[in-house]
Amino acid sequence: MKCDFCAKKSTVFLTQLVDGQMKKVCLCDECAKERGVTDPTGFSLADLLAGGLGAMAEAATVTAKPPVVRAGNGKQCATCDFTIEDLKRVRRLGCADCYTTFHDEVSQMIRGMHKGTSHSGKVPEGLIAMQFKSQRLEELRTKLEQAISSESYEEAADIRDLIRNLDTAAAK
Repeated sequence: MKCDFCAKKSTVFLTQLVDGQMKKVCLCDECAKERGVTDPTGFSLADLLAGGLGAMAEAATVTAKPPVVRAGNGKQCATCDFTIEDLKRVRRLGCADCYTTFHDEVSQMIRGMHKGTSHSGKVPEGLIAMQFKSQRLEELRTKLEQAISSESYEEAADIRDLIRNLDTAAAK
């Protein structure tokens, strides 16, 4: 798809329901930056779409605003220039690299909200046993093929019997 402003390839796609109708805006990286879409502190999808594409086209003729100088000497993401102050104010990150840059701060935030910083999840009853059986069957089938190819027919027969026993146990 092409950018709604400059006809370059779109990389940012915005969608919102306004009065029951879906409004879509396609932007290239440059136009998205000009309109503050990539800056989480200065972007409002509602404001962008409320004026429609006509208001956006008028905004496209305005020259790009100069880069914002941030106060403070805390951490700053090298990719998106997001700072620790932005993280504290907005409570979200600017890009994927921010997770690495602000790892310690994000970990503290997560610890304050949850029991820990890693999710172990729950496993349905019997799933682990079923996975173990399927892995064991796969290993045995591989050994069976190797035994047959090396013409070790007695070993192949023993492995075949083990596979049958596991298959019948799995069927129960």
